[in-house]
Amino acid sequence: MKSACTKIAVITLFVLFSSCNAVKRVPEDGLLLTKNTLLENGNEVSNDTLESLFYQKPNSRLLRTPIRLHIYNLAAEDPEANYKEWLEKKPKRHSRLAKFLSEKQVQRLGRSFWSYGIHNALKNTGEPPTIIDPLKTSRTASRLKSYYNSKGYFNSEVDYTIIPLEHQKKRGEVSYTVNTGKPYYLDTITTTIASHAVDSIYQLHKKQSFIKTGNQYDLLKFGNERTRLTTIFRNSGLYTFQQSSINFEIARDTTQNSNDFKMPVTLFIENLTRRDNGRLIEIPYQVHHIKKINIYADYTFQNQKDNLDSISHNNYTIFYHNKLRYRPKALTDAMAISAETVYTDNDRALTYRQINNLRTFKYPNIEYKYIANDSLQNNLEANIYLSPIDRFSLEFNTDVSHSNIQDFGISFSTSLISRNIFRGAETLELSARGTLGSQKNAANSDQFFNISEIGGDIKLSFPRIFFPIKTNRWIPKYMLPETRLQFGTSIQENIGLDKRSFNGITRYSWSPSTTHKNVLEMLNIQFINNMNVDNFFNVYQSTYNRLNSIAKNYPVNPDYLDDNGNLSINTGGAQNFIMDVQNNTLQLSDEDNQAVRSIEERRVRLTDNNLIFASNFTFTQNNRTNFTDNNFSQFRAKLELAGNILSALAQPFNFEKNEHEKYLVFGVQFSQYVKTEFDYIKYWQINRENVLAFRAFAGIAIPYGNSSNIPFSRSYFAGGSNDNRAWQAYSLGPGSSGSTNDFNEANMKLAFNLEYRFPIFGGFKGALFADAGNIWNILDDVNDPSSQFQSIDSIKDIALGSGFGLRYDFSFFVLRFDTGFKTYNPALPTGQRWFKHYNFSNAVFNIGINYPF
Repeated sequence: MKSACTKIAVITLFVLFSSCNAVKRVPEDGLLLTKNTLLENGNEVSNDTLESLFYQKPNSRLLRTPIRLHIYNLAAEDPEANYKEWLEKKPKRHSRLAKFLSEKQVQRLGRSFWSYGIHNALKNTGEPPTIIDPLKTSRTASRLKSYYNSKGYFNSEVDYTIIPLEHQKKRGEVSYTVNTGKPYYLDTITTTIASHAVDSIYQLHKKQSFIKTGNQYDLLKFGNERTRLTTIFRNSGLYTFQQSSINFEIARDTTQNSNDFKMPVTLFIENLTRRDNGRLIEIPYQVHHIKKINIYADYTFQNQKDNLDSISHNNYTIFYHNKLRYRPKALTDAMAISAETVYTDNDRALTYRQINNLRTFKYPNIEYKYIANDSLQNNLEANIYLSPIDRFSLEFNTDVSHSNIQDFGISFSTSLISRNIFRGAETLELSARGTLGSQKNAANSDQFFNISEIGGDIKLSFPRIFFPIKTNRWIPKYMLPETRLQFGTSIQENIGLDKRSFNGITRYSWSPSTTHKNVLEMLNIQFINNMNVDNFFNVYQSTYNRLNSIAKNYPVNPDYLDDNGNLSINTGGAQNFIMDVQNNTLQLSDEDNQAVRSIEERRVRLTDNNLIFASNFTFTQNNRTNFTDNNFSQFRAKLELAGNILSALAQPFNFEKNEHEKYLVFGVQFSQYVKTEFDYIKYWQINRENVLAFRAFAGIAIPYGNSSNIPFSRSYFAGGSNDNRAWQAYSLGPGSSGSTNDFNEANMKLAFNLEYRFPIFGGFKGALFADAGNIWNILDDVNDPSSQFQSIDSIKDIALGSGFGLRYDFSFFVLRFDTGFKTYNPALPTGQRWFKHYNFSNAVFNIGINYPF
């Protein structure tokens, strides 16, 4: 039924837009622009730069249909005139409406949504027809001429032709032709530099110049060279240097008869020009030094510099009112600007960055002044103004949710932030969260809100490495070091096994550069206590159904069954059945015996309490410059080791053991494993609005020593809105097993995603995607061959999903709707895996916030 409705909707839309007349708004003597063609020396060329030069572009299309143009054409050209015509069409209509409503209301009807607003909305959503304008076409040709001039083709010839389409009414194309001629090349490069200081710095860096003898002329490279030199000069002490002081003189003969295509270049760097008493004077550039640094620790517009006290620390003078609220070292450590050093823009920018990293002050202000009575005018005083953020802040958040755990849920969270608690710009955050939800199968199901979860966290952050030994030598302050101590707990009621969890983390982070970041969690401790283990078969219904279907084939003790002849859960029948199988009291076939033992192994693993005592290191490299950058790559690698410290202490301290000879801490078997992950993301911007995005992920966690499996919280799952979108979360894998459990997880994962993103109209974006991957068990206690990664042949169990997506860009976030189809399903028999369930009735619909990767 769903598939039929979808087909009808698609056919209806197709018929609607096919029946629209694209040239409805095109005048009789006009032509709708359908294509721009650019022929460069007889060859058709196209790229983003050249396309940006066209003053007119064809109307945007989706699936070769100008949908936005059709939407625009649906609107009335003059809705107000149409309303007046309708109003006066019948002699008495106007007067009757005026008597029934009022004359004022009748006039308002003409501006109502159905009379006027809907047409205005259609025009705003749509796109007016692009009608070929000869004037704009001529301007485009001139712009192309300028572009080719900027690339050294000074003798280029540009022309255009408007071509009406013979078999398509009121439609046309524009063909631009460019004969470039021979390009010009740079000849000798000489310099004329007025200031000795500038010349000395230039000579040290001239080998990295963008303009070199023998290169083809390119105006863009001259601009890049000016920017490069300005950056070098301003980071070499030339505080007053201005880019306008850099100029180039290029000698060229652009006549057609000239056979000399070489262009001598002279670089001029002039002195600083200033106006003094109405006349211009030249001042030679000179290197500036910073002699004094003042820090205003509690600067506001109201108090400014009145009634200040001061203190000196490490060549910094700190000014404050009444009482200094910060330890001097906490402020001076955030400064990259140092006394008795050469001025640089980099130190100024780094100081901004390091102060912001304290998260204690508003955006700071840094100004430089000449030292009083400095006759040479090359010594500076730096004034750094810090405006504190309110010491306390309180935040509240609420959310409404739906998931496979709860039918309906309302969550809330609140956090209290206290800044500068130890006078060293430390931040303390106290947060609490809670959820009230409804679940049909929960206890107290007669109540609507019958499940709940509450939790809280304490986070203490230090803007430095808090460690017994000094780390400044390896992690200097420009790397923005941070230490975070975190403690948290959560309590669940009527959710799953009613967990009580406790965690503690000691985390260090630092950034060696703007593209690299390191995170070391020296300690990551997590304890999970399952309070309601008897509820396992109520929570994991698929596991229970497998067990119950096996039991129906054997003479089970009647006391284990409920009134419907099924294994009872609440009275322990299911567990007693498993015990009979393990004790060989009840004989089963080898296959069923193995299945029951596997179910019990899974039950024990998921109901056992977990103690994870781990350390991990994460390295991230990301060269993305900002949110709109769509040409970047990101790489993340993580290594985690768990249980090694406890394992080393177990024998010397004579830790208690369980019946399986595994060590216990406070009666709980601790986990021991090694886990590693690699995540790579790459974006290619095909043109201005089209992007190809790729992601590859590989992860494996291997248990050893005190463990034979991986804790559920550290395992991998597949499927969901940010993974393989053709499967729901936890429903894919492991391997080809067919998702036999409610929550399928394993200790190895491969995932690959490819997505092509394109604009539709306005804020609406589209996407075509392919997701591949799966999870497997490897080197653990799972014995099911269909779930294991046994060799390279197991790669054939990688699932493939494909589909399309619709997104709306709100600028600050993206609302995403994706539809995934099972293209290759490894759970099906060989020969039936491709496109078996490739239809809307088996599709998975995903709603997400922002892009999946």
